Amino acid sequence: MSDDEPVDDDKVAEEWAKMAGGDDEEDSVDQDAMAAEWEAMAETDGDGLDEEEDHGQPGRVLDQDEIDSLLGFDGEDGDLDNTGIHALINSALVSYERLPMMDIIFDRMVRMMSTSLRNFTSDNIEVSLDNITSVRFGDYLNSIPLPAMLGVFRAEEWDNYGLMTVDSNLIYSIVDVLLGGRRGTAAMRIEGRPYTTIEQTLVERMISVVLKDMCGAFEPLSPVNFTFDRLETNPRFATIARPPNAAVLVKLRVDMEDRGGRLEILFPYATLEPIRELLLQRFMGEKFGRDTIWETHLATELWKTNVDLLAIMDETEMSLKDALNLEIGQTILFNKRPEDDVIITCGEVPMLSGAIGRAGQHVAVRIHHKAERLNPFGSGDDS
Repeated sequence: MSDDEPVDDDKVAEEWAKMAGGDDEEDSVDQDAMAAEWEAMAETDGDGLDEEEDHGQPGRVLDQDEIDSLLGFDGEDGDLDNTGIHALINSALVSYERLPMMDIIFDRMVRMMSTSLRNFTSDNIEVSLDNITSVRFGDYLNSIPLPAMLGVFRAEEWDNYGLMTVDSNLIYSIVDVLLGGRRGTAAMRIEGRPYTTIEQTLVERMISVVLKDMCGAFEPLSPVNFTFDRLETNPRFATIARPPNAAVLVKLRVDMEDRGGRLEILFPYATLEPIRELLLQRFMGEKFGRDTIWETHLATELWKTNVDLLAIMDETEMSLKDALNLEIGQTILFNKRPEDDVIITCGEVPMLSGAIGRAGQHVAVRIHHKAERLNPFGSGDDS
């Protein structure tokens, strides 16, 4: 048996090779058959769809180009964050809430900053407002171009925080101007090093000037005091809200002849919540849901309205059976004397009380005092 084993191994190998070759041929035949079946099924489904369309059911299938167009993918390289599903998700943030009064406040602030920064730097400075948008706080922190300085300030009356970002161009421009740099030359930038203590101190002084102007801009609407809290260079340490929270971003541009940079102020919506109703106004002093002219007219007409008054001498309670058994000539006793006051009501509301008498040919009531609103006729069965 041991001598025959090598021969048997060769035979087994040949048999396995034949079987493998046969399987490949069978697999190819099976795959062709399956492909033909799938084509037949597709044709059958197409006929079925046509029949469904005849019955009024939608049977049209979108092709890839239409699907890409629906989701916002045009096939070109670009920023995909603002297309497709991302656009659907972020659309709620764009229309989160409009605050018309913010434009008026920061237009006022721009004019104040132009004057105060000129006095601060003794240079010709122009401040302009780029735009006011709604962003998510986490997205904004991730989009800050570094290096930059982030000033955290506190709104005392609102008991919350805000964020002010000064980009590197404005930092070097302010430092260059305050330290006597020549005009007409761009500020020298040294990349790859942290900001020095002198640079941080000068930027902090500029932020204090901007915060003072912002207090003056908000004063006509709602007096608030913005105080400087701290200065950070790492956005992670300047987190004042949760990343998904919505915030209002105000972008300002500061130009100093051939120098300048950007200044951005961010308010989380939680910070502006105490004055949200005021910021929703379209103009200063707008009243929501009230029309003083209509209120005055309505009050004037109400004073001229005629009402019916009912003088009630007394009341008593009895059962329905006794009331139905009353006959002509019977007497109903009341717990009242002739000199007791009567109650004058309007509808079912007691208004006045007084003594009944006569004025000429008419029965009259002399008003003594206002009636008690609660249980004016006493309690018990006889009221």
